[in-house]
Amino acid sequence: MPGASTVTVHADRETHPNRAVAQPIYQTVAFSAEDGPAFAASAVEPRGEDFYTRFGNPNHAQVAAVVAELEQTEAAMVTASGMAAITTAVLALVSAGDHVIGQKSTYGGTASVLLNLLPRLGVDTTLVDQRDPEAFAKALTPKTRLILVETPSNPLLQITDLRAVAALARAHGVLTLADNTFATPLNQRPADLGIDVVWHSATKYLNGHTDVCAGVLAGPATVLDRIWETSLLTGATLGPVDAWLLLRGIRTLPLRMPRHNDNGLALAEALTQHPAVNHVHYPGLAAHPQHKLAADQMNGFGGVLSIEFTGGFEMADAFLGQLRYPRRSASLGGVESLAVHPASMWRGMLSDEQLTEAVPPGLVRLAAGTEDTDDLVADALAAADAVLAEHA
Repeated sequence: MPGASTVTVHADRETHPNRAVAQPIYQTVAFSAEDGPAFAASAVEPRGEDFYTRFGNPNHAQVAAVVAELEQTEAAMVTASGMAAITTAVLALVSAGDHVIGQKSTYGGTASVLLNLLPRLGVDTTLVDQRDPEAFAKALTPKTRLILVETPSNPLLQITDLRAVAALARAHGVLTLADNTFATPLNQRPADLGIDVVWHSATKYLNGHTDVCAGVLAGPATVLDRIWETSLLTGATLGPVDAWLLLRGIRTLPLRMPRHNDNGLALAEALTQHPAVNHVHYPGLAAHPQHKLAADQMNGFGGVLSIEFTGGFEMADAFLGQLRYPRRSASLGGVESLAVHPASMWRGMLSDEQLTEAVPPGLVRLAAGTEDTDDLVADALAAADAVLAEHA
């Protein structure tokens, strides 16, 4: 395999080939056919690129070609958002009476799918502590059809042993689906560790500029064909312009991620010693209880860390207000640093009881951008100093 920078620039060259150096935007809903047989064939081609944009578009195909190469999977497809990717995949792969295993530490939207959506459709779910590989085995039933994992998890940065989960699932004929948003294929490739399907909120690191809402799925073509058939019904179609912007963002992913990795580690190391901080969650820290596992299955640890403050919600909220560079915002993975209070952000996704179990009230999620490392560290320490003095 060529290097990641080469892949992001050239992997789509033979996808809908043309003479343009920068790929054109195919801003069209429909495509014409040469004759009746060609039209009929295009109408049923999975993940096609020249029939009708809800079925596929050249800009979709170009993004998919690059993501599949980066993740080292047979195929990939795009959706209108990360939630569209996970919801469409789950709806395609399970039916009433089936059982799904998920994680206790996971993104609020994913948790809502598992706890709120699927039970309404007659699908049983079990959420386990993903830090214990045996917990997945204990949760298996004869009706288990899918295991959803996320590593590092959002926002607690817990690590799932992908090799162990993949081996368990394969032994029982169960599909696995991994959220690789926080890691990106630059830091981790779940398919290399045996995971069947990988998904991303491409809104985050893959795009990298906070100007596109998109999702991607990567895995075996036969599985993606099933998901694509459901996507025709859900209609969560990524627009051609957004697909083009996503492709442009992916081109620079290998240039951006090393700085995100460096900034995330530097912030974690600086804040973990601060007297205003109870705990820093970041798998790159040697003190992280799963650091060895993270180092074994990851090439870098990303730009996201979470910080628990000694003064609970009040101190966490004050810290957000003191930051100069990171802005209070719900997203992550862009060139700009962002910070958020997850317990506030996820109130619309989970019940109060579910939220209390998922996220500590004094937790701040800090997503380091690509600013100069020294500036971000100085800013975070100054903010922590300020809230410590305020709450003394």
